[in-house]
Amino acid sequence: MADTFSDNQIRQYRDAGSILARGLFSPGEISLLARAAREDRELDRRSFGRADGEGGTIRLSLWNHPGDGIYGMFARCHRIVRGAEQLLEGEVYHYHSKMIMKDAKVGGAWAWHQDYGYWYQNAVLFPLLTSVFIAVDPCTRENGCLQVCPGSHLAGRIDHQLAGDQAGADPDRVAELVKACGITHVEMNPGDALFFDCNLLHRSDQNRSDHPRWSMICCYNAARNNPYRDSHHPRYTPLAVVDDGSILRVGIRRFADQEIDVAWLEASADNAAKSLEK
Repeated sequence: MADTFSDNQIRQYRDAGSILARGLFSPGEISLLARAAREDRELDRRSFGRADGEGGTIRLSLWNHPGDGIYGMFARCHRIVRGAEQLLEGEVYHYHSKMIMKDAKVGGAWAWHQDYGYWYQNAVLFPLLTSVFIAVDPCTRENGCLQVCPGSHLAGRIDHQLAGDQAGADPDRVAELVKACGITHVEMNPGDALFFDCNLLHRSDQNRSDHPRWSMICCYNAARNNPYRDSHHPRYTPLAVVDDGSILRVGIRRFADQEIDVAWLEASADNAAKSLEK
């Protein structure tokens, strides 16, 4: 397997908690994903909202198993999986994926949080997880791009509490970490991908612009970090990695086109969404 990241990039990830891979996906690949997602009746039907405590609501669909369609080809492709393996130093498996649908004018905000602030409750012993945020649309300050607090992952897991329908990190500790580490607005073009540590503090503003900000996030757990009991997300399941050309070959194949994927999506929406309430 060819590497996704250089040694310098891996060191940057260790220090800052994230690495931005510009143009990881081609315009053709990301156009397929955008079209598939926006035309996917099942993805839309199984979406759910989370109030942001600021008067807005963010909409998302979440699933545990990658499947064989367009979403699965992204989550299982060599360039993402190999990157996650480099960062987590060993075999990984698919923990879950989600489509964040931050629509124009109405897309809600995400409070400051760590992913491990949620996943700690799911019997995952160590913070050996990484997420890959794939920009489907342009991500700008105006439409609520991701914001990160670089280096905050080194503080370890922070207590979380409910803010609206979301679990947010302890605001006092967040304020001090922001003073110490600052904030980076991660502006991205379609096809860019941000790999970030599960303890990295991140948030986003509401989308009050005229432009949507959809994104797909694929999350991976180290195989050696298998949860010690069942939860909303799966225990270790071997990941069948596909070559990078699989995305273009599979084309517009959505959940609505695959009966087995519909079942996976339904189960995930009903069960995995509960983990966001922790």
